[in-house]
Amino acid sequence: MTANWPLSDELPPPLRLAVAYAPRHARLAWAALLVLDQRLARMALAAGEPVLAQIRLAWWRDRFAEPASAWPSGEPLLAALHGWDGERAALEGLVDGWEGLIGFELDRAAVPACAEKRVVALAALDRLLGGSSAEAVGAVARRWALADLTMRLGEESTTPSARAIRLPRTMRPLIVLDGLARQGDASGWRAMVRTMRLGMLGR
Repeated sequence: MTANWPLSDELPPPLRLAVAYAPRHARLAWAALLVLDQRLARMALAAGEPVLAQIRLAWWRDRFAEPASAWPSGEPLLAALHGWDGERAALEGLVDGWEGLIGFELDRAAVPACAEKRVVALAALDRLLGGSSAEAVGAVARRWALADLTMRLGEESTTPSARAIRLPRTMRPLIVLDGLARQGDASGWRAMVRTMRLGMLGR
């Protein structure tokens, strides 16, 4: 279970619950990607010193530029990401996307660019889990990524209106993430209730 994974407490409770709605074999891959995304976001958006943030992000970029067999031991997140060895380019791109948001107010184009890197990472996750719904996953991922970034950055929402899109069970957490981001609040009991409904029904 994801809840027993040492790094699971890095995810807010609704995201942790969202991961639990994936099939058991898919939960570690989902949790690892979301924890990485959360870490990169904190580095980029909560940076008091941009140069320090860039150095930290560069460390992750360098890891994803080399094969997983060369990664240092002792980092639980890297260990959890070993299964991504064939999709490391998507993780490297995710680092680039978040780095573009350091001082994002100077370059508004960095916001959709970061969203697109997150879409690519989720498409890679779908492939790793044996999915074959690239178009549907891309549509929901893009909607989620833009809505989530809008919420994080305090920007005016430009997210497309929701329409029901069916995804494979392995990508059920994405349905939950999309719903939470579009409602504009991923905390509190209302978010937890909505998470459970989306997780159980997939819509």
